Amino acid sequence: MITMLFATAHLCDEHGDLVRVAEPVFRDFGFRRSFFGPVTTVTAPGDDSLVAAAIEETGRGRVLVVDGGGAGDCALLGDRLAFLAYEHNWSGVVVNGYVRDSGELESIDIGIKALGTYPRRSVKSGGGQRDVPVTFAGVEFRPGDWLYADADGLLLADTELS
Repeated sequence: MITMLFATAHLCDEHGDLVRVAEPVFRDFGFRRSFFGPVTTVTAPGDDSLVAAAIEETGRGRVLVVDGGGAGDCALLGDRLAFLAYEHNWSGVVVNGYVRDSGELESIDIGIKALGTYPRRSVKSGGGQRDVPVTFAGVEFRPGDWLYADADGLLLADTELS
C-alpha cells in the first residue's frame, strides 16, 4: 500500500480551488480511516459484478469508486470483496450505496466509505460500466483523478497533491 501522511483539511487550505470536496454523506467502514490514490470507477446499478471484476485486478494503490446510484436495496461490497481488495493492493473503496458485513469490514486494512449498511447482497446481472465519469455527493469522479479521504471528508484533485 502507498503510505503518506496527509489531512484533507490541510490539502484544502493548501490547494484551494484545485480540489473538489464531496458532500459529507459517507460513513467509514474499513480499518483504514485515511486513504488516497488514483481513481478507477464502476457503475453498479444493484449489481456488484463489475465491482468484483475490478477488485480482482491488482489495485496498485488505486481507489475504486462505485456508483450504485445511492440505491438502498442491496449492498455492493461485503467482507469477501473488501478482503480481496486488500489482498490485491487497493488503497480504498468509495461506494455511492451500501455495504454489508460491517463488523468484519472494520478489521480489514483498507479504506471504505459508503452511505450505510444493508444486509441484502446484490444480484449478478452483468450490468454497469467501467472507467466512466460518475457524479454523486456533489462532485464528479473521473478515472485518473486523485482521491484523498480521511475522517474529515473526501476530496478530489486532477493530479497527485504533495
